[in-house]
Amino acid sequence: MLPLRERKKLRTRQALAETAVAMFTERGFDAITLDELVDAVEVSQRTFFRNLSSKEDVALTAIKQLWETYLGVLAEQPRSGPLPGVLTEGCAALHAHSLRYCAEVKSEIVRVLGGRPDLQLRLLVEVVIGTWNCALAEWSPSGERDLLPVLVNRAFDTLPAALALE
Repeated sequence: MLPLRERKKLRTRQALAETAVAMFTERGFDAITLDELVDAVEVSQRTFFRNLSSKEDVALTAIKQLWETYLGVLAEQPRSGPLPGVLTEGCAALHAHSLRYCAEVKSEIVRVLGGRPDLQLRLLVEVVIGTWNCALAEWSPSGERDLLPVLVNRAFDTLPAALALE
């Protein structure tokens, strides 16, 4: 069990992430100031920056958590066979942050798969990222947490037919 301080930090981070997504969904990312967000969660900006690096970072917390879960599952998979199977639109700062994070995830996938980034592995990683993004695009209008895994699995299940242009 985590110490009390760490549990409080996790609760604060989760409250910031959940509140941010709700506010950004309702009014748009650019329409919400950091002051409004911290006021809604009843924390100071100092507390915010102890937990997160930016407004963009908090907006992508849920997506980062999903990728961390995926990477954990990927690390446990055999190194052969099939892999287990939008918020940033219209906002340059959030899109840039998302792209930077996506590059980090790509590097982590390569590391987890234990390969050097040759053409075959780079292509596989790009297909995985693209498939994931398609599922996210279908999911984001609803935001239903339980629906995302279903859409991710469907996207990966559809991949062979898509590659064959069926």
